[in-house]
Amino acid sequence: MRFSLIILLLFVYGCYEPKRDCKDFKTGIFEFEALSGTEVLKTRIVRNDTTEIDYFQGKSDTSSIRWINDCEYVVQKLNPKNMAEKKAIHMKILTTDKNKYTFEFKEVGKTKTRKATARKVD
Repeated sequence: MRFSLIILLLFVYGCYEPKRDCKDFKTGIFEFEALSGTEVLKTRIVRNDTTEIDYFQGKSDTSSIRWINDCEYVVQKLNPKNMAEKKAIHMKILTTDKNKYTFEFKEVGKTKTRKATARKVD
C-alpha cells in the first residue's frame, strides 16, 4: 500500500507543469530587482511587441525584441556602446503568477543562465 502511494505521488508530481501565461507579459511596464554584491539594483522595463526600453540607475537603453514563441525572445541593444553590449540576450519565461513572472536569461550562444523575477506594474 505504501509503495503504491509513493508511486502515485511521484507520477502526479512528475506531471505537474508550472503555470505559464506568457502572453500576459509580452507588453507592459515591468520592474525587477537584482542583487549585486550587497546592493539591490532595480530596473524598470517598458516593453511593446518589438522593442523594450530599460531604465537603470537614471539611464535608459532601447533594445529590439524578436519573439521565438510566446515565452521566449531575444533582446538586442539598438545602440551598443561596447562589444559586450552588442551581444544578444536570450530570455525565457519559466513561470507566471498573477502580476509577476520568473525568467532566465543568458547570452546567445552561451550555456550559463541567470534567473530573476519581474513584476508587471502597468
